[in-house]
Parts: sequence; structure tokens; C-alpha cells
Amino acid sequence: MSAEEYKSQGNKSFAAKDYDKAIELFTKAIELDPSNHVLYSNRSASYASLKKYDKALEDANKTVELKKDWAKGYSRKGAALHGLGKYEEAREIYQEGLRYEPNNAQLKKALEEVESGPPTKIFPDDVLVKIALNPQLRPYLDQPDFVEKIQAIQNDSKQLNTHLQDPRIRDVFMFILTGATNPSSGSRESPEPEEPTPKKPDPEPQARDIPEVPVEKSEEELNKEAANKEKELGNAAYKKREFEEALKHYDKAWELDNTNASILTNKAAVLFEQEKYEECIKVCEEAIDVGREYRVDFKLIARAYGRIGNAYIKLERLDDAIKYYQKSLTEHRTPDTLKKLNDAQKLKVKKEKEAYFNPGLSDKAREEGNELFKKNDFVKAVTSYTEAIKRNEKDPKAYSNRAACYTKLMAYPEALKDCETCISLDPSFVKAYIRKAAVEFLKKEYTKCLETCEIALKHDEDGQHAVEINKQMAKCREAIWQSNSSGSQESTEEALKKAASDPEIMRILQDPVMQQILKQSQDDPRALKEHLKNPIVAANIQKLINAGVLRTN
Repeated sequence: MSAEEYKSQGNKSFAAKDYDKAIELFTKAIELDPSNHVLYSNRSASYASLKKYDKALEDANKTVELKKDWAKGYSRKGAALHGLGKYEEAREIYQEGLRYEPNNAQLKKALEEVESGPPTKIFPDDVLVKIALNPQLRPYLDQPDFVEKIQAIQNDSKQLNTHLQDPRIRDVFMFILTGATNPSSGSRESPEPEEPTPKKPDPEPQARDIPEVPVEKSEEELNKEAANKEKELGNAAYKKREFEEALKHYDKAWELDNTNASILTNKAAVLFEQEKYEECIKVCEEAIDVGREYRVDFKLIARAYGRIGNAYIKLERLDDAIKYYQKSLTEHRTPDTLKKLNDAQKLKVKKEKEAYFNPGLSDKAREEGNELFKKNDFVKAVTSYTEAIKRNEKDPKAYSNRAACYTKLMAYPEALKDCETCISLDPSFVKAYIRKAAVEFLKKEYTKCLETCEIALKHDEDGQHAVEINKQMAKCREAIWQSNSSGSQESTEEALKKAASDPEIMRILQDPVMQQILKQSQDDPRALKEHLKNPIVAANIQKLINAGVLRTN
């Protein structure tokens, strides 16, 4: 099936809630079309449905990487982060998605949910441990239905109302609320749940009867609450791109609570949008200092370092940007920051090349190389030609000259590579073909040598290099004749070995038509003359002779 067909089948499996099958189908689609962002988005949703949020996040990151302006990618990423309990990061991702689609209802709803904070748990994660440590409650653990009810309430707090009629659940609830126990059901060593228990009035009040006692909050707590409200107002203004209003709220929040580093990172985001990059850097540095002092989550520190890197990119200070992206990755490694680091490093190399470009100095270095070549100082000549290439990598002459040096130094692979580069820059550069043919001759690749010489003759329109090219071809033919006429077993084996590594020769030998012609020629040599009238067959036969596969003697 095609990628689109796998995608369609995957959507059907997802709709049927067969998420494992959906993942399998989307994976096959991705193998066929790895640049399709929708496929990664769909697989991310499937993983999230199975609560495999780590894998969901990987696919969501890939979705955003492939399609940065697509709101659904940010929705997938935010949902994965939310599922992992990374509420602050999820909030930021939802906000980032809303910058591209401010009216996206799905992102708005998701943002409201994540900003409301993590769901409260009536029974903590270690409630079974607490019950086991309580002598009065411990016997309940021997009753499977009791454990099932506890786990159900842990997974969904709404289940409490369903199970609160069970006196055992009431006992645990009272214990969690007050720390005291007085089991209303009468605990025994191994109680049997089906055995009726005498109904007694509970000495302790029911949970619904416990009066709420107002707790007096300290000034510091009140300030923190007020600071969080100001911060949320700042976030709302930021989403509306009302940056000045956002800054007012963040500054007010910081006055109320100067221990919350996230206020500063949010303020830095506003300054970045306002293109106040120097101020953004200072605020991020302050956020890092405060974060270190109050031991905040290392991910927030990483975010601050990353924002500093982004600001330095805008200021075109690439070394500083690379430095701070690396610091961010040290704190917390994310694909997004890693990509930004790689992009900054590539941009730095490009800028350095552009800054080093100087055709005048390139010509000077090439002339110095020519003088060294005349003195047979080939090693230093290579250095000069390399400098010429660095100064102007589009100059074919420097590559051709360096190829000549490499040939003298018997560095044939390097020489061939420079010849090929020279030809790619200027396909009519005859001297490059001549040098390439010379290297191929030295490597005893006679067929290739002759082919290169023929190309050189075509480009040598004024015949300036005809003598040199014909001389090289004559040497090559003589070498082929000597190889063929020697008739030695060693020469034949060597020729066949070389032929096996030459794709063109192997293509000819494996061609059924050529196989038939060669077989017929062995039985009737006169038939070969007729076949040679066909120019294609003649060319193939000549190549086999040049390669030493066919003997003319």
C-alpha cells in the first residue's frame, strides 16, 4: 500500500480505539513518507491514547520540526508534556502554538486546562503504604475488593462518592483527612467482607460533617498568590501580543515575589518579541541566578539559557549563541535546542567562509603554488593551492593545479577528487580532463583513461591540447596491447579482477545480447565483423579489449 493508504487505515483503527494497530499502520506510512508531518502527528495521538507520553512527545517534536506553523503539532506536543506532568512546559508550547493560530479553540481549551494546574488527588500515591503501617487499617489490605476500590479512587477522584458508603473507605478517608483512625466497621485480624457487621454509630464525624476551619495565611503566602495572579494576567496579555501590558504585570508580580524565576523567564520572552535582545539576556541571567538560589527545576534553567542563545542569534553573535545553547543542553537536552545549536554551528562555518572569501588573495596564493611547483616542492605547493581554494572555492584552476601536485606525490584518490571538482565547476576545462586521464593511466585504468581523453578532445575545440591528448591515448593503447599480447596467466587474472570492480565492464558482460554476440564470435570469428558494423556493439567490444577482457592476439 501507499503511505496515504496506510494513513487512511491507521485513522480507521484510531477511530475504533485500536491504538496499537493504528501505531503499526502510521509507522509503515512514515517509512514510505518520512517527511509527512501529519503521520507523526497521528502516531503521537495514538501513543498519547495509550498513555505512552514519552513516545508521543518524540513524534510531536518531529511534527513541529517538519511543520513549525501548524497549530496541531503544538497541540500534540503540549498534550504529551501535560501527560508527563510537565505543566509549565506544556503551557509554553500551547502559547507558542497560539502565536501561529490565535483563535485555535483546541489550543485555547488545552491551555486553560494546563493553567488550572495538576488534578488534586484525594488519596496520595503512597496511600496503600500508609494503610499498611496503620495497625487498625492494615487488615483491610487482605480484602481484594477493598484494594480495587482504593486504586479506582486514586485513578479517578470522582469514584470517592461511589465508594464512600463502604465503611472501610470512610475509615481511610478519615485517616487521610485527620490522621486519626476509629474504624467504623470494626477491624479484626482477618475480616470477612461478606459477614454482617453490627451497626454502630460512628464516634467520629463523617467527612461531610467536618467543619472547614479557615487558615490564616502569612503575608508571604498572600504575596505569592497575588504574584501568581499578576503573572497570569501577564501571560494573557502576552498571548494577545500586548507586550507593554504584559511587562507591567510581570514587573508587579516580581515586586510581590522575587523568588519566582519563571516570572523573569516570561518577562524575557516579552523582551525578545520586542527585539530588546540585550535586555532579554540580562533578565535571563537574573532568572538563572534566582533559579540556582532557590533550586528550581533544571528545565527552567535550560529554558533561560536557550533564550539567551536565541537573543545572541538575533544579535549575530554566533560564538555566544553556541556557548549558551550548549549550556542549555547540559541542563536539559531537547531536540529543539539541539537543532538550534546545529544550525548556529553551520551558520558560523558559512559566515567564516564568506568572511575569508577574497579572489585577489586566492590568485596570489595560486601563483605562489605555481612557483613552488616549478621548484618541485610539491608539499608546500599543495598548501598554497589549498589556501587559494579557501579564499575562492569556486576557482577551478586551483583544484586542477593541486591535482597535479597530488599526482606527483602519488596521492591518486585526492588527485582524482580535485579533477572531478574542477570539472564540475567548469565542464570545458580541458586541462582537468588531461590530468584526470593521466591519473587513470597511472592506476592502469586504461578504459577510463581513453574515455576521459575522448571527452577532452571534444572540449578542445581549438586543438590547443590535441598533441598532448593524442600522446596520452597512444601510451594507453600501447599499454593495453602489451597487456593483451603478454598472454600471461597473471595478466589475465589481473584484468578479470579489475573488470569485476568496473561497473561499466560488468554491465557489458552481463548484457544478454552481448553474451550472445561473444559466444557466436567464438564459434564463428567472421560473425564478429558483421556485429562490429553496429556502433554500439563496436564501442562495447572496444571497451572489453581496452580492459583486457578480450584478447586481440
